[in-house]
Amino acid sequence: MSRAFIFPGQGSQAVGMGSALAQDHAAARAVFAEVDEALGQNLSRLMFEGPAEELTLTANAQPALMASSLAVLRVLEAERGLDLARDVAYVAGHSLGEYSALAAAGSLSLADTARLLRLRGEAMQKAVPVGSGAMAALLGLDVEAAAEVAAEARQGDVCDVANDNGAGQVVVSGTRAAVERAVSLAQGRGAKRAVMLNVSAPFHCSLMAPAAEAMRAALDAVALRPAAVPVMANVLAAPIGDPAAIRSALVEQVTGTVRWRECVAAMAAAGVDTFFEIGTGKVLSGLVKRIAAGSSATPVGTSAEVAAFTL
Repeated sequence: MSRAFIFPGQGSQAVGMGSALAQDHAAARAVFAEVDEALGQNLSRLMFEGPAEELTLTANAQPALMASSLAVLRVLEAERGLDLARDVAYVAGHSLGEYSALAAAGSLSLADTARLLRLRGEAMQKAVPVGSGAMAALLGLDVEAAAEVAAEARQGDVCDVANDNGAGQVVVSGTRAAVERAVSLAQGRGAKRAVMLNVSAPFHCSLMAPAAEAMRAALDAVALRPAAVPVMANVLAAPIGDPAAIRSALVEQVTGTVRWRECVAAMAAAGVDTFFEIGTGKVLSGLVKRIAAGSSATPVGTSAEVAAFTL
């Protein structure tokens, strides 16, 4: 049996995330306290109590999801006998989840990860004026067909493939007019559905270039260590572990496509047959089961799920 730990991305946040875990486990409380201190904000209270509108803000949701994931991981290490380097073949995360994976693998400190994600969220929000960008999910199209739709929709604007999530779920991102054209085109190209997404900015497209430069400067200023476990990089769909490669991949990730389908397929091809989704939600578990037929995928985020975890 070969295992991978995977870490969720934005959209999985929910009011109450991590609350019961913090009540039940000292290791989780320590993670939330360290993140609160690093950010100079009582983020854990916002996670536990809301309001949802504030938690959903990109600059809050990104570090909150990471904190939830790392709290689960630390409890598994403290109470369930987990040794990541011994027990797991790969780690991977969806978009911001890649930062959670890197923190889990010891490449980034918890405090640095929280600060980087706060900056990443703010930089992505500032990169494009509110309302001028958009994202849409093209459901039932493969990535090649979605890329053709995006190219035709551009007409001098920006429309890029942002996420190849697998299972016929491809997301495009860019200027609002171009993304709206992509939705219309997709409906005539065999898409089961094509829907605009309720997002605050057009993530993972070339419009995010200012945010990529902000992250380049921020990453240059933090210490990065070799990863204790290979990290399947979003933009490469290949494992990395060297600090220089990690920096490069994280900068490229801001504007590049999240190649989640290929990441999961690559881990499965390397022998991974057991995936654990560490943190809030179970979106990635559902995708894994549809991408890597025959693999198991189990969410581990609640106290009950932590108690049931076995290697």
